[in-house]
Amino acid sequence: MSRRQDAPLPRVAVLGAGSWGTTFGKVLADGGAHVTMWSRRPEQAEEIRQAHRNTQYLPGINLPHQMTATSHLAEALEGADQVYLSVPSQALRENLAAVRPLVAASDAPIVSLMKGVEKATGMRMSQVIEEGLQCDPARIAVASGPNLALEIAREQPTAAVISSTSQATAEAVALRARNRYFRTFVNTDVIGTEFGGVLKNLIAVAIGIVDGVGYGENTKASIITRGLVEMTDFAVAQGAHPETLQGLAGLGDLIATCQSPLSRNNTAGRLLGQGVTLPDVIKQMQQTAEGLASVAPVLQLAREVGVEMPIVEQVKMVLDGTMDPRDIAPHLTTDDDKPTGERTQNGQAGGRGALWRSIQRALDQFRDGGRRPSGD
Repeated sequence: MSRRQDAPLPRVAVLGAGSWGTTFGKVLADGGAHVTMWSRRPEQAEEIRQAHRNTQYLPGINLPHQMTATSHLAEALEGADQVYLSVPSQALRENLAAVRPLVAASDAPIVSLMKGVEKATGMRMSQVIEEGLQCDPARIAVASGPNLALEIAREQPTAAVISSTSQATAEAVALRARNRYFRTFVNTDVIGTEFGGVLKNLIAVAIGIVDGVGYGENTKASIITRGLVEMTDFAVAQGAHPETLQGLAGLGDLIATCQSPLSRNNTAGRLLGQGVTLPDVIKQMQQTAEGLASVAPVLQLAREVGVEMPIVEQVKMVLDGTMDPRDIAPHLTTDDDKPTGERTQNGQAGGRGALWRSIQRALDQFRDGGRRPSGD
């Protein structure tokens, strides 16, 4: 037997056994890792461990035998070479309080699988992790892309992007999180990667709303296209690179989330469009639709940097009950009757936007000694 065959499998912990956490655990196990899932509910951990199933979240899916599970956090984290976090974004901080003493002596990468912003602070998940664990940001990575859990669990081919401020961390995670049906790319634009994953959820809610109302493909295509403009303007204003929003974490994730009935945010929007009240939508949803909680903090951040997001503003009005879902379509871009160009702040400023962005990128490269984030 070869030395490579004798070597023990790398140990990975995934905290959170919902559909996406369990699916990513399967991705890692199928890529050659020994995966320990952590579930808050002992009965769910028992099912994963004994039956290699998670019937509540991934019905009909057989999980690899190198996947196990526990309801004890310390047991899940023991000896982990990498730690993946897949808990609801609004519960992340309280979970980190329990995780921190268990990873304090480790230098294992901490990987966010979450796509949300903290409602109370407007912080991205990587920022909450850095603050909650008091760890070096170079140790943190985020995963994003067109990642509908059930399709991936069924081993339908897809791609994702792993982002970290450290190229080495991004590459180490990407090498672990890949297999024959799941391909990973890397970049160092954490801001753009995270906000792409957050913002597409908000546009997906809008698509769901108009779908629930009964509007057709023209309306949805208009919202997706204009929504990508809003996403790019917002992310760039926060420090992201515009090309990241054209990649897997932006456009790729946007297309998948907006057009699939497997999307939780699309489903939540569709119920709203059908006249279901927000409290009842939340009750009906078996899993968290992160977009619902992210609308308000994203709009607050947008106002702080002077970015207009008319589609997201109207989603909030529907959520608040101050706009009839049928009225979301006629106001896709602006309430002003004056014709405007297709691009907005990021792309058109009297013909100056594109030129200024090129100059700005050249200056950034000069300051960074010619280094740029690796694109996906």
